[in-house]
Amino acid sequence: MRGLIVALALAVTGQPVLAADPVLLHAAGSLRGALTEVAQAFEAGGGTKVAQVYRPSGLIRDAIAGGERAEVFASANMAHPQSLASGGKAGPVVLFARNELCAFVRPGLEVTSANLLDRMLDPAVKLGTSTPRADPAGDYAYQVFVRAEAVRRGSRAALEGKALNLTGRSNSAPVPAGRNTYGHVIAEGKADLFLAYCTNAGPIAREQPGIRAVPLPAELAVGADYGLTVMNEASPAAYRLALMILSPAGQRILAKHGFAAPGLPRE
Repeated sequence: MRGLIVALALAVTGQPVLAADPVLLHAAGSLRGALTEVAQAFEAGGGTKVAQVYRPSGLIRDAIAGGERAEVFASANMAHPQSLASGGKAGPVVLFARNELCAFVRPGLEVTSANLLDRMLDPAVKLGTSTPRADPAGDYAYQVFVRAEAVRRGSRAALEGKALNLTGRSNSAPVPAGRNTYGHVIAEGKADLFLAYCTNAGPIAREQPGIRAVPLPAELAVGADYGLTVMNEASPAAYRLALMILSPAGQRILAKHGFAAPGLPRE
């Protein structure tokens, strides 16, 4: 991270802060709460306005590769921004946050970390995930299925066969504005158990108090590395926003929203 911070700082050295078009921030949906707060702090500190777009990271990658204008891309994985960098559309990619998967469970379904695999395999339990390739959350869920195979032979095929890809596609069913996607899907009865980022626990608890977050057992646990890049020919203000995300202040905001923030000093 230090090397990219130096590069970003050099990119804006000597550049005047001018009133300009908004910085174009494209970010994974799981970052909405945290990066909205970062953007507000950036603007309050005299920075340029930030125009924010939140979508599944794979859809954002495809849109940028197809010509959609963007300046800062905060992805829920490292691969999507790295593919843009490899294609000559973006600069270096840095790890700026980490997340983990949890199982979110409807009221009345008895699930613990110890019996989670049994519940996931139960034909009567509707197992929800996001859509692989379009959304890293779906890719991470399918990594859980791979890990399950090492615990119980046949689990991977069974889980992939029953998983309902309910979110993350461009044509996924819409969710009411301001509502957590996964809590809404479970509350609507479309899934009994949904594998999603643990950072959803707070929003879901506020909106749907009966839905519980269950940690994955160690043998199934999957972590998520989040990558940040700045598009080529981005404005100086875009580089300043990226520096804000990587700064201790930005990292503290990410930590407040439940992310592991690698830019914070160890206590």
